[in-house]
Amino acid sequence: MLNHIKAMIQYLLPKQLLTAMFGWLASKQLGIVTTWMIKGFIKLYSINMNEAKYQKAEQYKTFNDFFARELEDDARPVDESENSIVMPADGVISQFGTIQENVMLQAKGHIYTLDSLVACHPEMIKFFKNGSYVTTYLAPSNYHRFHLPCKATLKEMIYVPGALFSVNKATTENIPNIFARNERVICLFETEFGPVAQILVGATIVGSIETKWHGIVTPPRDGVMKRWTYQNDVQLEKGEDMGCFKLGSTVITLFGSNSVEFIPELKEGTIARVGQKMAKRI
Repeated sequence: MLNHIKAMIQYLLPKQLLTAMFGWLASKQLGIVTTWMIKGFIKLYSINMNEAKYQKAEQYKTFNDFFARELEDDARPVDESENSIVMPADGVISQFGTIQENVMLQAKGHIYTLDSLVACHPEMIKFFKNGSYVTTYLAPSNYHRFHLPCKATLKEMIYVPGALFSVNKATTENIPNIFARNERVICLFETEFGPVAQILVGATIVGSIETKWHGIVTPPRDGVMKRWTYQNDVQLEKGEDMGCFKLGSTVITLFGSNSVEFIPELKEGTIARVGQKMAKRI
C-alpha cells in the first residue's frame, strides 16, 4: 500500500522542473558547497570510493563529475571466456527472460510491449520479436557508467522524448508501461551473432544521458524525437565504457531470438556488476 501511494505521488510531482533544477545545480562549480554535497552523498549511500579513479571529494569540480566518475582500471574485470555476454551496468537485475512475441515483463502484474519500447521502429521490432531481454536498475548508490555486453558496432541511435517517472521498485510495480513512457536513448548495435540494443531509460532527476561517441544526448528536452545513423565508425569491445547517467536509472538490453542463453545463476534481484558473465552466445 505504501509503495502504491509513493508511486501515485509521482503523477503530481513537477518532474521536468525538478530534473532541470537538479541538473543545473549538479553542473555548477560551487567549490566547498560541491565538496560538501559529494561528501554527504558518499556518506548517505555508503559509496566505496576506494575503487574510484579519483577517491577524494575535493578532486571533483562538480557533482556531475563525481556522479559520472570512472573507476580504477581493474575495478570491474571483464569475463573474457569464449562466447560470454557480460552485464552492462552495476545495479540489480529487475527482470529478464524471453520476449513473448511482442510482450515483455516490467514487474509482477505489469507488462509492456516491444514496439512501444523501441518507438515502433520496424526493423527493431523484427530483430527482437521473440528475442531476449535484461533489465538492470541502477540505484543512486551505484556506479553510473554503462558498458557494452559484447563486442559490437554501432548502427543507429534514437532519442525518444517522454516522461520522467522514477524507475525504482515502487514505481515499476505500480505505474503501467513506465519504460515506454519515459524519455530514453536507444542504441542499436550489430554483432557477430546478430543485432543487440541497449536502451538507456531516463528518470526523475536524471539530469543527463551521455554517450562516449556523441556526448550529451539529453538535455535539451524539446519534445522532438532525434535519430543518428553510423557507418561502422563506432566500434566497441566487450565491457567497454559507452557512456553515463547523471543519477540513477535503468538499462534494458535486447537480443535477437535464439541468440543467447542466460546463465543458470541469473535471477530476479541478482546484484549486477559490470563485466560479470550473464549469458552466452548460442
